[in-house]
Amino acid sequence: MAVDYAVIVVYLAGMLAMGWWGMRRAKSKSEFLVAGRRLGPWMYSGTMAAIVLGGASTIGGVGLGYQYGLSGAWMVFTIGLGLLALSVFFSARIARLKVYTVSEMLDLRYGGRAGLISGIVMWAYTLMLAVTSTIAYATIFDVLFDMNRTVAIVLGGAIVVAYSTLGGMWSITLTDMVQFVVKTIGVLLLLLPIAVVKAGGFSEMKAQLPTEYFDPLGIGGETIFTYVLIYTFGMLIGQDIWQRVFTARSDRTARWGGTVAGTYCLVYAIAGAVIGTAAKVMYPKLPSADAAFATIVKDELPVGVRGLVLAAALAAVMSTSSGALIACATVANNDIWSRLRGAVAGSGSGSGSRGGDAEERDEVRGNRVFVLIMGIAVILIAIALNNVVEALTVAYNLLVGGLLVPILGGLLWRRGTAAGALAAVSVGGVAVIGLMAGYGILANEPVFYGLSASLAVYVIVSLATKPTDPAVLSAWRERVAGRGIAEPDAPAREPATT
Repeated sequence: MAVDYAVIVVYLAGMLAMGWWGMRRAKSKSEFLVAGRRLGPWMYSGTMAAIVLGGASTIGGVGLGYQYGLSGAWMVFTIGLGLLALSVFFSARIARLKVYTVSEMLDLRYGGRAGLISGIVMWAYTLMLAVTSTIAYATIFDVLFDMNRTVAIVLGGAIVVAYSTLGGMWSITLTDMVQFVVKTIGVLLLLLPIAVVKAGGFSEMKAQLPTEYFDPLGIGGETIFTYVLIYTFGMLIGQDIWQRVFTARSDRTARWGGTVAGTYCLVYAIAGAVIGTAAKVMYPKLPSADAAFATIVKDELPVGVRGLVLAAALAAVMSTSSGALIACATVANNDIWSRLRGAVAGSGSGSGSRGGDAEERDEVRGNRVFVLIMGIAVILIAIALNNVVEALTVAYNLLVGGLLVPILGGLLWRRGTAAGALAAVSVGGVAVIGLMAGYGILANEPVFYGLSASLAVYVIVSLATKPTDPAVLSAWRERVAGRGIAEPDAPAREPATT
């Protein structure tokens, strides 16, 4: 394993080095939080694919393939569909808003009264997403080094917290690009063909497994519908995803770069399911479906290649973890802390810095401190928490049940009001929590009924209250059109990054 260890160590050292490089570049709030809004199509596509394809998509996707066959691709497939829908229908408008958070968008659309509550819900979602990604380090480091769970979480989490704190979005973007390349080589170009060959080819796989393993709908219609509801719609409204959209240098980059990333996700979904199906042929009696990825990597891959593929799994986890961490810190600082202090920072005006270089450094320092604080909190919660699936389900149920309706309603329905948005967030969030307590965290009913309640309340309250001030709607239309918006803290002296 010495060669494999060397590959992993070089990879981790490279992540830290990029954090140091990013620190030298992140000199303003815009640079730290959204990479100066200067990413071109190549870097934007890579970083967007990296953030959405995490440990659940890699280790979990292979596990679903092991359990259900080709229909196990549906979870990751619906993530790709959500990214495609976001890119084609909404990303251009989102990028033109020149904001930092989803809650700032709600304030702009509804008149400044929806941000705090929505910020709390979004913060809870991003926090739990970061926690679930951090827990996954324990699985990978256990395979690599037979390491204690707590030590593995601290080691992996500390590396992500370090490079995220140092360079913010610039460091995360650079590391995501490396992670995207490593995942492409490790999973698509190496593990996929090797797994199929080791299993005897597709003909042998069909001969060895039940026919339902090759049924595209074998996982069940209700499960597929739930995936669409949670993951496809979740991709449309998550702060971790929107913050990547904000990094695009133009609305065209956001649209086409995101479309490429979404298409890549569809291919990745099928690859994971095929690898899992091949693993079922080779190891029909594994104790856990989630062990399929680690088992096939450990037993079937040659030295060096094994290290690269494990680095790919580590890359998948790190990209999601770092993206969720900076999203969590951005929401905590700009949507919650600054509002509670009565500050104007992050108010959604899009005006950036207003007090010169000293204030710019203070804003960067403040956001850096929040990344560090949230990172430490994530590591501690990950150590205390055991059930990853339940934590992730709670996160997505809160996100979709509480925020989907007011966000999409604000983008699509002019008659939606601030009162309707607040009611939708409150009723949807409370309903989801109550229903999870009644039906169980992993039940489908909480998100079904919670989302329905949120939609009903949003429409009824919006129609029963005074329409949004025409001046607010006029200002909103100007922002959506991208007119009159400057970004003083994203200086034009540096070229856009491809």
